Amino acid sequence: MTDTAALLAALAQDATASFVLIARDGAQSVELLTGEIDDVDLLADIPLTVDGIPREVFAMVPYRQVRERGFDAQDDGTPLRCLLVDEHLHLPLADVLAALPSDPVPLNDAGFDIADEDYAEIVKTVIADEIGRGEGANFVIRRDYTATIDADERTTALTWFRALLTHERGAYWTFAVITPGHIAVGASPEAHVVARDGIVTMNPISGTFRHPAGGATKETLVEFLSSTKETEELFMVVDEELKMMSAVCSDGGRITGPHLKQMSRLTHTEYMLRGRSRLDPRDILRETMFAPTVTGSPMQNACAVIRRHESKPRGYYSGVAALFSPNSDGGHDMDAPILIRTVYLENGQLRVPVGATLVRHSDPYGEVSETHGKAAGVLGAIGAIARDSVAETKVDGDEPATKTSLADDPEVAELLASRNTRLAEFWLNPQEDGTTGPFAGRSALVIDAEDRFTTMLAHQLHHLGLDAKIIPWDKVTDADLDATELLVAGPGPGDPRDAAIPRIARMRDIVARRLEQGAPLLAVCLSHQILADRFGIELAPLDTPHQGLQKVVPMFGEDASIGFYNTFTARVSPGTTAAGVAEISADANNGDVYALRGPGFASVQGHLESILSRDGIHTLERLITSAFA
Repeated sequence: MTDTAALLAALAQDATASFVLIARDGAQSVELLTGEIDDVDLLADIPLTVDGIPREVFAMVPYRQVRERGFDAQDDGTPLRCLLVDEHLHLPLADVLAALPSDPVPLNDAGFDIADEDYAEIVKTVIADEIGRGEGANFVIRRDYTATIDADERTTALTWFRALLTHERGAYWTFAVITPGHIAVGASPEAHVVARDGIVTMNPISGTFRHPAGGATKETLVEFLSSTKETEELFMVVDEELKMMSAVCSDGGRITGPHLKQMSRLTHTEYMLRGRSRLDPRDILRETMFAPTVTGSPMQNACAVIRRHESKPRGYYSGVAALFSPNSDGGHDMDAPILIRTVYLENGQLRVPVGATLVRHSDPYGEVSETHGKAAGVLGAIGAIARDSVAETKVDGDEPATKTSLADDPEVAELLASRNTRLAEFWLNPQEDGTTGPFAGRSALVIDAEDRFTTMLAHQLHHLGLDAKIIPWDKVTDADLDATELLVAGPGPGDPRDAAIPRIARMRDIVARRLEQGAPLLAVCLSHQILADRFGIELAPLDTPHQGLQKVVPMFGEDASIGFYNTFTARVSPGTTAAGVAEISADANNGDVYALRGPGFASVQGHLESILSRDGIHTLERLITSAFA
């Protein structure tokens, strides 16, 4: 028996031992982390130092930690589990594969906990009652594939880890986390957030192409890449992660991509976001909880929607596995993949949580099919269900030499590259310091109405020279409002007409107070609608929500390409150009109001900060100029 085999066998047989196995994409070794377990309450409690000396820590962060951000979540008691690493070994991949068990583990009583028809009804309800009423752009609702096993759980976990190493490809991390009472085995495609040498990276992945029988072809992949739904789904999650990047990075974050993430049974599309940050990695992790690809947007309301429509707590699903490693600067780097494509074992019960991203034009039965595809991707890779020829893409960790990537095909590459022609250059290009912008030396206060687009907006304001600060709607005082030169009333979810909602009522008060003072005001989306209402302009729900929609609209004598995330609109009779002192820029055909301006104020229905707003920064400068005038 080799040293590797003896080591793994001893760990498997010791029911009290805690250890983690990690195989990173492309590596020819498997990392083994061993140590003691310490369950803590908060991210800040993760013990990165002992007596002032930095130490390595592996943490399993459950979904319920979003409560640290003030967001809603069922508290199921799933621990924020830390492995305090005593030893970190790198074992040869071939030795690990030879040492791990390989006998199949049969599943009993297997199936989804929510029937297909019932899940389709949930999808319909979320589209109609949540997206259709302005609660957000997209939401991820999960269901669980469940089964029981009769085999030893630790042996089973190692068997499935070996199967993933052998049969899955393209995973960012393939891992097994084995601790008393909690076992997780998975192949995560997505690095949620990485902080290394002062650079923060996020990797939004969205759009799911389930390979047909016999494997993906150029034709089937082109059809997927041409899908409006899949394209817009990716753009929306990039916007949502840029909100997080703008909160933790001094330069807001820059987009590169898109790329294909090719796995054995599934292909996804992805972007990379990068920016600079000096924050403690635990603070970075807190501000980026959790990926919109498994929650939705806006994030805070997505958590509330999940609470309303998911009957069971999430456990670790959609949380992260985070490895904090000491660096040469005396701090820690962090590598934190998202916890998806993962099997959980507890008391002989298997659970594979999977979710579909629901958007305004989702097909309920298409989303049902997507959950089947995601579950099959995991179950097929671990050998729990029959593997087709597509899954047989690796032999002892090596890609076949004859295997070619469809991403290299010129037509596929051109389709991917063409997506960026729709996006704002502001977020694609390196950004210069904004201290010399056109509004240098002036201040702005941004009111957050529970949509963190405000972080991107504040970053753009800084780029234009403004000293911008963000305050939540329920924390801002009248003194705060009076002290700033430019007040930016931000966007948020919900019906702008419903003053019974405290957040809506407060935003109405803020807009009214500023308007009556005649002090500079810029109102965005929800606040634009509230401002329009002050001028007696009708507010009405759209026939079809404009969530993640790009439009070219009139903007006071110029056409502007703007991204929209709205379910309600201000509307006038076509041809109307004014309401009191407010000048109106509206759709010539249906009267939807895109912008207002007048003495001391300006507003916009779209999100000038969105990646979908190609003319966003230019239009923002124009509207601020109007507000100051």
